[in-house]
Amino acid sequence: MSDEPVRLPAGLALSWGVQPVQRRGPKPALSVQQIVATGIEFGDSQGFEAISLQKIAAHLGVSTNAMYRYVSSKDELIVLVTETAWGRAPRLTAEGWREGAQAWVHAQLERYSERPWLLDVPIRGAPMTPNLLSWVEVLLQVLDDTGLSQHDNLGCVLLLDGFVRSYANLARQLEASDATPVQAEEVGAFLVPRLAAGDYPMLTALYTNQEYEDGLDDDLDFGLNRILDGIQVLIDRR
Repeated sequence: MSDEPVRLPAGLALSWGVQPVQRRGPKPALSVQQIVATGIEFGDSQGFEAISLQKIAAHLGVSTNAMYRYVSSKDELIVLVTETAWGRAPRLTAEGWREGAQAWVHAQLERYSERPWLLDVPIRGAPMTPNLLSWVEVLLQVLDDTGLSQHDNLGCVLLLDGFVRSYANLARQLEASDATPVQAEEVGAFLVPRLAAGDYPMLTALYTNQEYEDGLDDDLDFGLNRILDGIQVLIDRR
């Protein structure tokens, strides 16, 4: 057995409140909480790319090297900022696993809407920090009513989480686009005769019936309900 200490992933110990051994020296001028709060402030106002040790140090009036007294690396900073920005999962009061899963999805979408920069945080494995695990725990508790195995329930969590992230990312990109309703109408007027003249009968029908530009909310409900229908099929096969 090796005598070398176990190296935990960046930010894991701090996220659980396990502080490193304090070295002798002057009293720290800052705290991890101050640094994390500043990182979240930068993310909210300027986006994910603004969350850096250099920018936070300059804002707090210290050198970048001084930041390493509190966080060991940028990776650790991002872990702690992300953990705090997500916060604890809300309590779900919906009745039944299906309504509970819908409530969980909408709660995640609300968080992404509040902090769209969370979509830019790199995914490095399964959640391991307290707040992120609370989101997994809440949905697992909801799905416990399905009677499915723990393995299948975890698969459902991954499926729903991926759906939420994909939908939220699409919504953000559409919101950032320059297209207006008038432009969309003009594009449709341009495309319809060309689609009709070409080999696009199905798309021509969609544009003609004005169904190609339906709201994104309809896409959310459609996709989410199809996933939940699939889970119900799995339940029924038990």
